[in-house]
Amino acid sequence: MGKYFGTDGFRGEANVTLTVEHAYKVGRFLGWYFGKDKPDQKAHIVIGKDTRRSSYMFEYALVSGLVASGADAYLLHVTTTPSVSYIARVDSFDCGIMISASHNPYYDNGIKLINSDGEKMSEDVIGEIEKYIDGEISIPFANKEHIGKTVDYINGRNRYMGYLIGLAEYSFKGIKVGIDAANGSAWSLAKAVFDALGAHTYVINAEPNGLNINENSGSTHMEALQKLVVDEGLDIGFAFDGDADRCLAVDEKGNILTGDHIIYMYAKHMKARGILKDNTVVCTVMSNFGFLKAMEAEGIDCVVTDVGDKNVYAAMAKNGYRLGGEQSGHIILSKFATTGDGLITAIKLMEVMISSKKSVGSLASGMKEYPQVLINVKVDDKDAAMKNEEVLEEIKKTEKILGKEGRVLVRKSGTEPVVRVMVEAKDDRTCREEAEHLADFIKDKCN
Repeated sequence: MGKYFGTDGFRGEANVTLTVEHAYKVGRFLGWYFGKDKPDQKAHIVIGKDTRRSSYMFEYALVSGLVASGADAYLLHVTTTPSVSYIARVDSFDCGIMISASHNPYYDNGIKLINSDGEKMSEDVIGEIEKYIDGEISIPFANKEHIGKTVDYINGRNRYMGYLIGLAEYSFKGIKVGIDAANGSAWSLAKAVFDALGAHTYVINAEPNGLNINENSGSTHMEALQKLVVDEGLDIGFAFDGDADRCLAVDEKGNILTGDHIIYMYAKHMKARGILKDNTVVCTVMSNFGFLKAMEAEGIDCVVTDVGDKNVYAAMAKNGYRLGGEQSGHIILSKFATTGDGLITAIKLMEVMISSKKSVGSLASGMKEYPQVLINVKVDDKDAAMKNEEVLEEIKKTEKILGKEGRVLVRKSGTEPVVRVMVEAKDDRTCREEAEHLADFIKDKCN
């Protein structure tokens, strides 16, 4: 993790911690970096953005930097992060840029960098960008015919939509589907795709105004979608986040289905078809204990990584695994995408439901979520807290109390001066009591 770029790009409050000057410099560096070894041709870089007001400002700043360094900037306009990844890969761009702060409120924004393979940019390149931002590197301006140009590339976005439609193995005709677009990137894409596949599509939160992205909507606020599904008698509902790289679902009774539920259902589907490599999926340390138990019962192994879809994808790529993701809804199906893609997740979950001829609620019923409590404990030194002998001993005591019917996870935050305490147990009372006890113990011993 660098000075400016974290696990999911350069993110912060617009024009406070992430400024228009930062965006300009990112563009300047990338335009120069990807063109410096091609004296006879320009670098080609594709850009997408979400619907928040500042995304337009950052788009213009990035484009100014890119063309000033001699690159050609191709604009997808409002689109999803996965679409930028897809187009960067299939259209042989030098890199892709997505302007989005994902599920954050409208006043935040971010710059996500994607390489030519559609994967997240390497840390080496990001390290060089940070040096340039801090004035440690000097790069030239392009001039005369070497100045870059801007290209309207809306056709790339349309081709991505065609790709999504082509992934569906079944018609969605007769199925009633609810979509919460979070007033974000999926606001027009999702309905167009589901309509094209024949679904009766009911859409909410698809009127972005630049200030309402993720506001009481989408994958972090599921209440409106739950109500829609129940009130309209829908078969299933899907909720996306601001840039549509994550997806959560709601079953026919209005129950929330997390990323763990979705992986569980699709893993069983893939195993039955004989296409789940090594009968293994990749998940993170935050995956629910009930998910791990359900996978064990199905004879499916789990490779567990640290939090972050970047870590999930790295484990998948290393071993050729085809399914992985996070509880939050970042689901990666490596046959179809190199990153989490909310729309692909929704399409493929529809496939499971249609092929089984069962309701999504019954398909998910084999996974019983364990109660989970997460407490953030502010500490003077999070590294010291994680090495504190008394704390380590208390964690062991809690683990012994829970036995095989629960678990404890204590980890330091990557961005805040806190230690995160997570406890899972079979009942709410035990879960809450043990989590609060451990959190109080850490607070007492580490401050």
